[in-house]
Amino acid sequence: MPISGTRIQALLVDDDAEIGILLSRYLEKFDIDCIAVQDGDAMREQLSTQSFDVILLDIMLPGDDGITLLREMQSRQHIPVIMLTARGEPTDRILGLESGADDYVIKPFDTRELVARIHSLLRRTHIEKERSRITEAQEIRFKGWKLHCVTRELRSPEQLVIPLSNTEFKLLKAFLVHPNQILTRDQLLDLAVGKNNVVMDRSIDLMVSRLRQKLGEDPKQPELLKTVRGEGYLFSSGKVTV
Repeated sequence: MPISGTRIQALLVDDDAEIGILLSRYLEKFDIDCIAVQDGDAMREQLSTQSFDVILLDIMLPGDDGITLLREMQSRQHIPVIMLTARGEPTDRILGLESGADDYVIKPFDTRELVARIHSLLRRTHIEKERSRITEAQEIRFKGWKLHCVTRELRSPEQLVIPLSNTEFKLLKAFLVHPNQILTRDQLLDLAVGKNNVVMDRSIDLMVSRLRQKLGEDPKQPELLKTVRGEGYLFSSGKVTV
């Protein structure tokens, strides 16, 4: 996702030059700078000279078709791709998605919907990158706390070392990877315990209770680890940094 306040850079690959001109002009109204090209060679040239936030890729192209170009690009770099095509059969959509496309829009399409899909895709991509960054981090910081992922050591804002069990560490990291998001008990069990381990559904409540104690939470009015009645738990950590 581009930095807030910057324009989105899009590359449109469609052999219909008129569509390229009209769509580029329309996207400019929504802070999306769009370069339109008509075949795979021109696409490769653009990718070699500048970076893009999203690619809008037609399937039916002269020379290499969109699926071939998609597979080639995915083997080298990952840029979010929305397929634009008149081929709307389920098998076509499945082929596009299985080849690495992130979304699939059938022609003719509403340009307002396309703009919405671009923004939605870039938000998802940004969230996934943040989760991956936090997952791989050696240290995660939140509201004055520090979780050292190598030593599995939790330090309080007062620099006290708080011991964590293996399950407590996995549970806390699961919350940190998904901050400010409701996680169901089943999701938490999969993330903290694993799908192959048979445990009672309500055992996650005990795990959360123990983790709250480690975080010094008031069980009646927790600030970090909140219960969402009927849904699960939400870790209200504000900004999580690495």
